[in-house]
Amino acid sequence: MLQDMSFLRSFFLYKCLFALTFWNHVSLSVEDELFTSVSNNFPEEGSNQKIKILPLLYIKSHQSKANFDWVVIQNTTESLSLSEITNDNVKKLVALLSNFRQGSRLQNLTLTNVSVDWNALMEIFQTVWHTSIEYFNISRVTQLSDIESYDFDYSGTSMKALTMKKIIITDLYFTQDDLYRVFANMNITDMTIADSEMIHMLCPSSKSQFRYLNFFKNDLTDFLFQKCDNLFQLEILILQKNKFESLRKVSFMTSHMKSLKYLDMSNNLLSHDGAGVQCQWAESLTELDLSSNQLADAVFECLPVNVRKLCLQNNQISNVPREMVELKSLEELNLASNRLADLPGCGGFPSLQFLNTEMNSILTPSVEFFQSCPSVRELQAGHNPFKCSCELQAFIRLERQSGWKLFGWPAAYVCEYPEGLRGTELKDFHLSVLACNTTLLLVTALLLTLVLVAAVAFLCIYLDVPWYVRMTWQWTQTKRRAWHSPPGDQGPVLQFHAFISYSERDALWVKNELIPNLEKGEGCVQLCQHERNFIPGKSIVENIINCIEKSYKSIFVLSPNFVQSEWCHYELYFAHHKLFSENSNSLILILLEPIPPYLIPARYHKLKALMAKRTYLEWPKERSKRALFWANLRAAISINLPKGDENRNEEID
Repeated sequence: MLQDMSFLRSFFLYKCLFALTFWNHVSLSVEDELFTSVSNNFPEEGSNQKIKILPLLYIKSHQSKANFDWVVIQNTTESLSLSEITNDNVKKLVALLSNFRQGSRLQNLTLTNVSVDWNALMEIFQTVWHTSIEYFNISRVTQLSDIESYDFDYSGTSMKALTMKKIIITDLYFTQDDLYRVFANMNITDMTIADSEMIHMLCPSSKSQFRYLNFFKNDLTDFLFQKCDNLFQLEILILQKNKFESLRKVSFMTSHMKSLKYLDMSNNLLSHDGAGVQCQWAESLTELDLSSNQLADAVFECLPVNVRKLCLQNNQISNVPREMVELKSLEELNLASNRLADLPGCGGFPSLQFLNTEMNSILTPSVEFFQSCPSVRELQAGHNPFKCSCELQAFIRLERQSGWKLFGWPAAYVCEYPEGLRGTELKDFHLSVLACNTTLLLVTALLLTLVLVAAVAFLCIYLDVPWYVRMTWQWTQTKRRAWHSPPGDQGPVLQFHAFISYSERDALWVKNELIPNLEKGEGCVQLCQHERNFIPGKSIVENIINCIEKSYKSIFVLSPNFVQSEWCHYELYFAHHKLFSENSNSLILILLEPIPPYLIPARYHKLKALMAKRTYLEWPKERSKRALFWANLRAAISINLPKGDENRNEEID
């Protein structure tokens, strides 16, 4: 009966074992253990062949929400995740891991939420060290007791990579070497200690196998690995988000790492003041990340000469100095989020192929960049405050001709200035060739100016503008003197019925016909004639103005001779000026002889206008019509002068 019960129990466990052979990854929490042994197959009578089954553990499957109370873990499991490790169950964990000797298929182990003493933690590490596990991840660890020296056995391990995150050390007083020596001397290729407030790490005591070290988000400083010669195989070093300050000390740290290829120093407090300070980098270093630090222009004096990929994003760089060490191998340069006002030249980067200058202060990229950087194939320059101008349009045109790839085009390239174009994509911004070609614009403006000057000069000559200006000036001066003369010298405003303007060649008609018929006939008319009424000592122009001002009317005897007389022109000009200034109907035109239009000079445009718009009296050749002529003329002059003015006129005569 007991034999039958043993058989049934073995058969049941075997079926469970068979049902779980498809599992490759198991995540579980340590609760209990039960060791047993079963036959390798259905038991045959007399058979003593046994296999050892791993501890029975409580787990939750990643493939189902169903809970399995008790299951068996096969040796086919490759990944195992355990959580909630404490001092109470650490012995069970060690017993479990001890079953995965080298040769087992288990390669990946993850422990989370571990809260144990220092010795228990070291026992876990030591146990894992001698198993088949190659990749060990441990996170959210709280070390509870005092740290003390531990003689760690590094021999016979399958371990390749160790990752530790969020490690909390509760012991405030301990010898740092006891803690850091255990990890510094591990003979593995990859190690990560992240987000653990680690302040230091020892240099390995012998030639180290480390190829990859990641100390992300700790409190490491410039003292790390100074004069450390045992990291000769290290290729990748990540020190992101620590507290490094001196770029020069970082360079000396790498100088002992003969195989270092990649270094990440981003998000630190690095600066470099230059001042002739020499830097010494590992010659093997080809990729360097210095983003999010406090580096300025002087950083270009302290860079590895063989670097191929350089990231200086989010620093305080305003200019790339022309006088700098030539980085002949540099192919990629990231200068995004700095203070650049223009694209850098490539004098120090002859092999540059990719350039990132996003989010700087570039208003108008210089077109000289294309001449300086012939090797560049991709430019990423979006999200700058572009000033849409001719220079920017020239840059876009050259970029298209160069065959480059402008990364982020067109959405990332938008006008910021001027205000009227803000938000306009550069692809939609266009200016005319004339507006952007300074030489052509100057030539065009000069030609237009010359044409305008020529046109004005022609009009001035054609319309005799200088003459009119001169006459206006003389009339203004005469009026000014009249206003400032003593009251007794100003004389009455109106003294004559009319002022006579005529050519000397028509004087015979004026003296024999005009004056006698107006002054000696009915209604005596007082006429002002230059020969008898001009005041000696005054200029001719002043006398003309005075006579016109003192006369109610101005009679112009028109003939071909009149238009040839300069003085007649003066008199007509001043009389016409009085006509408009006083808004009076003071002009009387007598056409003594017909005037052919071609005889009238261009400057007599006022005479042409007057003859076209005003009625004039034509001297009749038939004697029978002359009586009517004189009657009409008298009627045009008809005005009663003030009596005092007549007496004054008699006195003048």
